[in-house]
Amino acid sequence: MFDNLSERLERSFKILKGEGKITEINVAETLKDVRRALLDADVNYKVAKTFTDTVKQKALGQNVLTAVKPSQLMVKIVHDELATLMGGETAELNLQGHPSVILMAGLNGAGKTTLSGKLALMLKSKKRKNPLLAACDIYRPAAIEQLKVLGEQIGIPVYSEPDNKDAVQIAQNAVKEAKAKGYDVVIVDTAGRLAVDEQMMQEIAAIKHGINPDETLFVVDAMTGQDAVNTAKEFNDRLDFDGVVLTKLDGDTRGGAALSIRTVVNKPIKFVGTGEKMEAIDQFHPSRMADRILGMGDIVSLVEKAQEQYDEEEARRLQKKIAKNQFDFNDFMSQIQQIKKMGNLKDLASMIPGVGKALKDVEIDDNAFKSIEAIIQSMTPRERTNPEILNTSRRQRIAKGSGTNIQEVNRLIKQFDQTRKMMKMVTGSKMGKMMANMPKIPGMPKMPKLK
Repeated sequence: MFDNLSERLERSFKILKGEGKITEINVAETLKDVRRALLDADVNYKVAKTFTDTVKQKALGQNVLTAVKPSQLMVKIVHDELATLMGGETAELNLQGHPSVILMAGLNGAGKTTLSGKLALMLKSKKRKNPLLAACDIYRPAAIEQLKVLGEQIGIPVYSEPDNKDAVQIAQNAVKEAKAKGYDVVIVDTAGRLAVDEQMMQEIAAIKHGINPDETLFVVDAMTGQDAVNTAKEFNDRLDFDGVVLTKLDGDTRGGAALSIRTVVNKPIKFVGTGEKMEAIDQFHPSRMADRILGMGDIVSLVEKAQEQYDEEEARRLQKKIAKNQFDFNDFMSQIQQIKKMGNLKDLASMIPGVGKALKDVEIDDNAFKSIEAIIQSMTPRERTNPEILNTSRRQRIAKGSGTNIQEVNRLIKQFDQTRKMMKMVTGSKMGKMMANMPKIPGMPKMPKLK
């Protein structure tokens, strides 16, 4: 995401490289390029103009320290202004109600139903909530069925009345159901609608009035760019929502909607959808997003993702096994599963400063671990726990069973041996004792081959 904008901004800052000080001429030249980059990224024209005017004012008012180069200072000012432009502070969900009611609204095809499921799963796993999904889309064929399938997939109940054609009544009954059965959050999924469709806009207003939600979230497809901002403005005028959720942000290389929506609508972006998996939803942090746009990575989010998958008890058990040199292929496999749960490999790599840029044109196959898993699954339980018994004939059998070749099997076993030796050394050292107190993912195999 934001690849094009990141590239263009980097090019703009190069104008200041080699300059001894900030002057009105070189600032004007740099910011002309920055404004062009923002407009190319589909940022609202007024927003882009105000943004560059503010940056110019701040840049010319700065006394540049001798230790700071003008280009570095400009990056710092642009970073701070980008974060402010996207909202400055991270906006939290209001979950004060008993139960808390969240109403989802938006255009057709924006991804509301999937997003409702993702949000429910996030509240369940990260906030320890007990959510109920309410199917109030009475128009789209199979909308209720889709929500039920998602609910089953993530283990969250779905309230529906397939024969009832009154969306307001269904939503009210869902809240009653939640009170009766002890659910503390109700997420109301509604039908997609256009802001010009008077009848449909009256219905969503009636639903809001009928259930008085704690949060009304406007769900919009980030890839529609400037159109997303205009639609948000029209909906906000009618519905006065509390926050925006941008879906499909992983497929948006421009990012104009994320940069303009806060200023135009004056409502915060609360969440972003970053992939197809049910776990692919992130809270929106303006400052971290500014880091990523300027190619600085996002180490904080990477550490958070690692901590989510970190199991203290499992780590202790693993440490004992490593100390006794008993780390086996079962442990190796469980480490791979943890890495996979963290998300898309290229997205994870792009959170490391400098790496995103290096991998820009490199394709990392998300199925890169599949051959490793196939090889380990083709081993017998005894072979997995005792890798030493893997002689040539066993390796040939594993290669045939996993659909790979003997060279790949040998490479994995060699890699596993090296990992085991390295982990034994680290665990026995002082550094190992220090690392034992930190969230980590031990036994991570080498990065899969890049295509």
